[in-house]
Order: sequence, then structure tokens, then C-alpha cells
Amino acid sequence: MDQIADHDAYIAAAPEAFQPVLARLRAVLARALPDAEEIVAYNMPGFRVSGSVVASYAAFSKQCGLYLLPGAISEHAEELAAAGLKATKTGITFSPQAPIADDLVERLARASCKDAEA
Repeated sequence: MDQIADHDAYIAAAPEAFQPVLARLRAVLARALPDAEEIVAYNMPGFRVSGSVVASYAAFSKQCGLYLLPGAISEHAEELAAAGLKATKTGITFSPQAPIADDLVERLARASCKDAEA
């Protein structure tokens, strides 16, 4: 993907099969982080609160990623594992056919925001 200007451009440039998942992630993150500013950092769309990027998302060739602060992932590690999701210290990858449940995305985003404030 070339350099992107905003969330809309990122989603539009993603493979067609990924676009609905990315649009849904954006909407869920925006709902969970109502005071966040939409930004683009490291060529990925994200959400910044009080100067910290607390959530971002991306599309790759075969999967999507949701990126959060480490405390959010560790706080929900058991739930992520139970859902069959692959998580690293700061990211969760998933296929567009098996996206992360909206309620889990919201809890992760709120936990990431709380982690940034700590």
C-alpha cells in the first residue's frame, strides 16, 4: 500500500475482502474511544488519546491486525486464547473470515486507553 492520508483512504486501498472488516473495526474503535483523534501513524490508521496511540489496525496479504498497548493484551490474554486468536505483546492477528468480536474489541480498546493513562 502506498502512503495513506486517512482511514477512508486506507480502507479503500485494502483488498476488497478486507474492507468490511476494517470498516467495522474502525467503527467499533471509534465507539469505544469517543474522545480519540483518528490518525495515521507508520502508514496504519489509528486512534490517539492524550498524545498516545492506543489502538490501530491493518490489513496484510492474508490477515488483519489490531494493535494496542501491551497492558490491554495482557489483561485479556486468556479471553484472546479462548477465542482462538493469535496475540503478541502488542498485536492480535485474525482472518477476515473470523474477526474479533465487537465487544472484545471495545474492551481491548478501553483497556489500552486506561494503560495509556497509567
